[in-house]
Amino acid sequence: MLDALPRIVVALVRTSLLVTLQYRSDFLLATLTGVVRAATLCVPLVLVFGQRSAVGGWSEADALLVMGFYLILVGYQGVLLEPNLGVAVDLIRTGSFDLVLTKPVDAQLQVSLRKLDLAEIWPVVGGVGLVAWALAHRPAPSLADAAIGALMFVCGLAAVYGLWILALCSCFFFVRVDNLRFLLVAVTDAGRWPMSFFAGWVRWVLTLVVPVAIVTSFPATALRGEWTAGFVATGVAVAAGFVIGSRLAWRWSVARYSSASS
Repeated sequence: MLDALPRIVVALVRTSLLVTLQYRSDFLLATLTGVVRAATLCVPLVLVFGQRSAVGGWSEADALLVMGFYLILVGYQGVLLEPNLGVAVDLIRTGSFDLVLTKPVDAQLQVSLRKLDLAEIWPVVGGVGLVAWALAHRPAPSLADAAIGALMFVCGLAAVYGLWILALCSCFFFVRVDNLRFLLVAVTDAGRWPMSFFAGWVRWVLTLVVPVAIVTSFPATALRGEWTAGFVATGVAVAAGFVIGSRLAWRWSVARYSSASS
């Protein structure tokens, strides 16, 4: 099974891309919308730093690092997480999830890669460009800072994925959870600002409950050279907790699934 995993992932991604590209006019319109949305997300930050050189100890370049990672998170959710959560909800509600369970591929892997919305890739592109620009306008991080920043970013993406899987698990027990994905997207909006801008309890919520800080502020903080062993341990522990916890919750939920068609 492990040997075949890369081929399975490639096949699932290829199928998702082909389905997405079948409707080219919709794709082009969605692409235009995605570009405009990515640009407008940066406007509040530009307005804030148009009046002052630093806020809460963060320079404009450092704050743009956070915004860049946030844009990548927005694209990650738009391309992969949100579309698949919507499809999975429909599969479970209609009983078509039965067909997923009959295939010799892990069901969680199937529902995680069933659909890709390529039109939402533009925030990722913009985020990568913004991170590159911000790094070019501040002192270069050391290799250790860059490595810890990359580790925190990967941990953050893993933690957010686990959060969405936990949300998906609720679909096995509740009929209507469509608005849950919109709530998740709305809550992650706080990740566009450095965590030091918020009160202490809010920082903990955005780190341990809705782990957007691990994706946005943690990598930026590491690139600033302000990380500690406890800081790194927190990021890794949160990611491990969400990934392992979501996997256990998924298996428990699937074991209690009863087909809507039965």
